[in-house]
Amino acid sequence: MIQMLKPVPAPDSVTGRRSIPVLVVILTGQFMAVLDGSIVNVAIPSIRSDLDTGGAALQLIVAGYVIAYAVLLIGGARLGDRFTQRRTFIAGLVVFTLASLACGSAWNEQSLIVFRFAQGIGAAAMAPQVMTLIQRTFTGAARARALSIYAAIVSGGLLAGQILGGLIVDANLGGTGWRGVFLVNVPIGLALLVLAPRVLPVTAARTDRTVDGIGLAALTATVLLSVVPLVLGRELGFPLWSWLCLGASALGLVVFVLVERSVAGRGRDPLFAPRALGAPGLLATAATLLLVMGTFGGWLFVSAIHMQSDLGYSALRAGMQFLPMGATFAVVGLSWHRVPARLHARMILFGLVVSAASLGWLAWLLGDGAGVGFAASIAFALFGLGNGLAFSPLMTRALAAVPVTLAADASGILATSVQLGTVVGIAGLGSVFFESAGTSASSAADAVAVVYLIGVAITLVAAASAAFAVRRISD
Repeated sequence: MIQMLKPVPAPDSVTGRRSIPVLVVILTGQFMAVLDGSIVNVAIPSIRSDLDTGGAALQLIVAGYVIAYAVLLIGGARLGDRFTQRRTFIAGLVVFTLASLACGSAWNEQSLIVFRFAQGIGAAAMAPQVMTLIQRTFTGAARARALSIYAAIVSGGLLAGQILGGLIVDANLGGTGWRGVFLVNVPIGLALLVLAPRVLPVTAARTDRTVDGIGLAALTATVLLSVVPLVLGRELGFPLWSWLCLGASALGLVVFVLVERSVAGRGRDPLFAPRALGAPGLLATAATLLLVMGTFGGWLFVSAIHMQSDLGYSALRAGMQFLPMGATFAVVGLSWHRVPARLHARMILFGLVVSAASLGWLAWLLGDGAGVGFAASIAFALFGLGNGLAFSPLMTRALAAVPVTLAADASGILATSVQLGTVVGIAGLGSVFFESAGTSASSAADAVAVVYLIGVAITLVAAASAAFAVRRISD
């Protein structure tokens, strides 16, 4: 048994059939990490009734995971360089699996929030290694295909979470109810822990890389200062401290930038490597992904709650409403590369315009309190189509232009943007919804329409940002 689990030494590039198990293991881990950002959405009403939680606690249960995931991603990428991607991936997988078991055993809202943060810490150690291992394992066309699958999993996992969460909660296997959305990770995590030591390549640790602890602390404080008042402020009537925190978050951003410049000036490794930030179109791509995922994450959160709490749908029915969107997103996300390369730039912009239009259509359809009928399902499908045309191609184009030596930093920057966008979307759009929903079905429908229309505006801004990113990458 010991011999079977002996690591397979390998150079930075693994070829042939040996690369397939590597891809399966790391992308399964990535899928679990992304899945847990949304799988809990459709379980929220069950958690609310079982643990007697309020709106702020519900947002923290959803966003707490993503907050820890987002702010620690860059640190996780740096740890992968320092202690090797193989060791860091496995360590993160251990923490994630144990935290998933703890979440499924939580006894009150406070314990669940704490365990969700722990889950995010494990995901932040595990997920950044995926992109670096892809960059080091594949070359040429194989790398482009692997990057496409990676991008599809990063974005598609959020959609799959909605559907799978509904199936698990409604099935209520063994009387687990909402706890099943966390416990499902345990057997998968254990299987990966058996396989990962066997298949992941051994690479040399980079002892020259350090973790920018001061920068990480500044980034963590900035994110918390902006998210916590958005989540808790509404229920408390937005007291003075919430506004002071929001103002301090802007100051925290300035401090973070100054800290990073100071670290770089001393010849050390800042959290965001200057060379990675200078990669063509990377910053503009990060900004676009933050805006897209802000809309996407907030929309998923609000829609799941509205369907179950206001429209009276079961968890399964609510989850299945996202199936048309998931289907179109998956198909487009995995096949967009067949479109001639000369059309990719236009395809990205077209996709974001389609996403904005479909959100506007949904605001009109659901704003009068109607359920999700055939027309709304078509709009859902168009929303998935638009995001599929934009998300995967943009991320793939940006990352494909990054040298292997900067893979960890670049993937950490983009992944952080994706997760921060999700956090801000859940906190911001979730707060708008809870503040506007009131107690009647009509006011809830109005609140949904407002959230969707805000999403339209943000998506159009994202389209402008994407146009700039595409131009920079093409130069």
